[in-house]
Amino acid sequence: MFQALGASKLNPEVAFLPSKALFLSMAIAWNVERLGRSVIAVPPLARDASGKISASDNEKIVTKLRSGGIEVFLYGGNAILYHVSPSEYSDLCEMLMGFSRTGEDFVPAVGPGFGMMMEQAKILRGFDFPTAMVLPTLDMAKPSGVASGIRRFAEALGKPVVVYLKFEGYLDLSDLQALVEDGVVAWVKYAVVREEPLEDDLLKEMVDRIGPDGVVSGMGEQPATVHLQDFGLCGFTSGCVCVAPALSTSMLKALKSGDIALAEEIRTEFRPLEDLRNGIHPVSVLHSAVELSEIASTGPLLPLLEPPEESALAEIRRACLTLLEKEQARISAVDLTEGSMS
Repeated sequence: MFQALGASKLNPEVAFLPSKALFLSMAIAWNVERLGRSVIAVPPLARDASGKISASDNEKIVTKLRSGGIEVFLYGGNAILYHVSPSEYSDLCEMLMGFSRTGEDFVPAVGPGFGMMMEQAKILRGFDFPTAMVLPTLDMAKPSGVASGIRRFAEALGKPVVVYLKFEGYLDLSDLQALVEDGVVAWVKYAVVREEPLEDDLLKEMVDRIGPDGVVSGMGEQPATVHLQDFGLCGFTSGCVCVAPALSTSMLKALKSGDIALAEEIRTEFRPLEDLRNGIHPVSVLHSAVELSEIASTGPLLPLLEPPEESALAEIRRACLTLLEKEQARISAVDLTEGSMS
């Protein structure tokens, strides 16, 4: 159902309105199969003390993630691109392309406002990102309007885009299916929170309509086992992967190999940090966690967010240290096993 993405080197000064036929006939540059080869990291965006984007600290985060087997990087909500300044978006894109090894491993987000995303499309046409993700919002939006906006952004970008389905009622599934069939959608990040992930009629209907191959679980490790095993989704995104990338990678490998017991064991090891994110704020806790883990200095949060209270920072630090200990123990156990076999 999902079409392969195509690479387009477009003049950012020229409007580009591709037809359905052109979308469907684009040369292959990205295959949805790769979505399941790596956990898709959703990192914070590090800034220096003055609030400017810090290339050196962001590179440290990317290096840490790559050391744990991460190949795909999605900069969206955790990077607070909801509040990114229009004047710094081009610099952000240039930095991410500078980190890229393949030209296909970094995906920036746009929006959520329509005017913002259309201006960002002009900037993105000057780079060779494989796609871009449309940030979701329920404010000043209706489902049919969302579908129209996604289509118009994809036409302006000249490439299929990532749909981030985060809210019930954000986008009608019939409209999503039409977008997929027309080649407008590269893949879907599914992140509608359920108390019981297995009880999800929306996800079931979506998979029935468009298939699971281009849909990734978009809420970290916690629902990933159910989403991949019971709904057949092809992979998962994670923020906590930024703290323990090798551990998250081990979970994905366990799921792909059918070792559900191991995957569930690893999932529970991520839960304390994830619970803090859910209980305080997912973005601000992750922002602090990366710095408290001594991976990189993430700097100040942008307004309109606020950092965790001092009392919470100690809890976040403990959760991070415990997670890092679990990761190191598993790495040591693997090294010991491989050593005994050689």
